[in-house]
Amino acid sequence: MSKTWLITGASSGLGRLMTERVLARGDRVVATLRREGVLDELQQRHGERLTVLTLDLTDVSRIREVTREAFTRMGRIDVVVSNAGYGLFGAAEELSDEQIDHQIATNLTGSIQLIRTVLPHLRAQGGGRIVQVSSEGGQKAYPNFSLYHATKWGIEGFVESTAQDVAPLGIDFIIVEPGPTATDFATGLVHGTPMEVYEATPAGDVRRAVADGSFEIKGDAARTVDAMIATSDEPNPPLRLALGSSAYTGIKQALEERLQALEAQREVAYSADGN
Repeated sequence: MSKTWLITGASSGLGRLMTERVLARGDRVVATLRREGVLDELQQRHGERLTVLTLDLTDVSRIREVTREAFTRMGRIDVVVSNAGYGLFGAAEELSDEQIDHQIATNLTGSIQLIRTVLPHLRAQGGGRIVQVSSEGGQKAYPNFSLYHATKWGIEGFVESTAQDVAPLGIDFIIVEPGPTATDFATGLVHGTPMEVYEATPAGDVRRAVADGSFEIKGDAARTVDAMIATSDEPNPPLRLALGSSAYTGIKQALEERLQALEAQREVAYSADGN
């Protein structure tokens, strides 16, 4: 049975691949992007099964317009994929106020507003599924990515809470957590202004690793997208989906370290209770 998808950030990377894959199997897609013309070839090939709309997630009023138009045109949307976003690269004090504001407005506030906007439409049609593309960086943190991590940890908390709110209404969520994956993510990084004081710190180490190509990238984009689609097709998917061995091992290690630290604090934690 064919499905209808709304996919943001469809011009490149995982969003573009997912759009291509679900169209190829006969589904319908509303694809959003910031630059017109990028999907013209796909549009010609798939005709009315692909609707392309322009959307910048920092424009909340436009999010509402696009969502209205998408549901009006399609009648029903089965899966909403909140994928649009980018990475801000630099130690915290190397970043400008404008860079910080734009990162939060795009990755966090934009994703929140997209989800808030689609919820009434999903309720009206009796349910649906929202796939939020996060990252292993929503569960662990690398040096030099502090603001990116702030948005990913933030959106995961928002989704985990909202999922509980709307589960009785037939709406569920999948938080996708890919590890480093061979897409154009690195070329789309926005860089802060490097400060010499950070050259001999972990922030500098990561900066050099990304620049010289030694930062390990194990994830395959096509296999990642295939796993996302297959999980989205499941009747009862997990809330969180780690993709790639780097994501699995990195998240597992981070959770184990946090649990170990928590267990060591048990006596102190209980001491704060009232009598």
